[in-house]
Amino acid sequence: MNSIKAHAVHCLTASGIIPAALAMREVAAADCEPSIVFLYLLLTTLIDAIDGPLARRFHVKRYADTIDGRTIDDLLDYLTFAFIPLMLVWRMNWMPDGLGWTVTFAMAASLFGFAHRDAKDETGGFFRGFPSYWNIFAFYAGILYTLSGPWQVAILLWILAGLTVAPVRLIYPNLAPRPWRLWLLSGAGVWACLILAMLYDYPHPPIGLTLASLIYPAFYVVASIWLAARAVTAAKRDIS
Repeated sequence: MNSIKAHAVHCLTASGIIPAALAMREVAAADCEPSIVFLYLLLTTLIDAIDGPLARRFHVKRYADTIDGRTIDDLLDYLTFAFIPLMLVWRMNWMPDGLGWTVTFAMAASLFGFAHRDAKDETGGFFRGFPSYWNIFAFYAGILYTLSGPWQVAILLWILAGLTVAPVRLIYPNLAPRPWRLWLLSGAGVWACLILAMLYDYPHPPIGLTLASLIYPAFYVVASIWLAARAVTAAKRDIS
């Protein structure tokens, strides 16, 4: 029974390929509708959010050790967090004329980010570098494009591509220390609901709703800076 449960978790992780394929199919459509792409990507994010805790709960490394769930997870994460949303940005011409191809800089940065040996500090609860949240970037890129044009989108993309391979640390919500974990996961749930509401009028959601949706990303960044600084201070204290 333990083996069945563990393998079922692997199947859940692998099931993310279905909404991923549907998202890519929509990107390739002649009349691509970004809101549909984001709905599929939101589903893949939900799967990604719950499979990790389930894997730890059912001890997949012990009872389904012939399959490396981390490999499945990383492959799907690259597709759904990086490749597909960045292809959407290029497909929708949200970048300046002639510079859409530079989304490949972000794709390459994410390849190195995922391949870095210290990409995830599961003990400390941090990601190394910008954790390739290109699906979130792409969502706001469509709105930013409609408000101020393509150059702001391009500049933000290039900055985040650099941060992806930089030695900065951002919090891993599922492994954040208590009580931060509760706030981060609860906030993510509320934020996801706001994103769903914004999809109705995407890429022209009400400005108030857009500003409200930015509260959680701002909180995430501030919490990451605070916890990373506290971890450095604690490490120095232990050395001394």
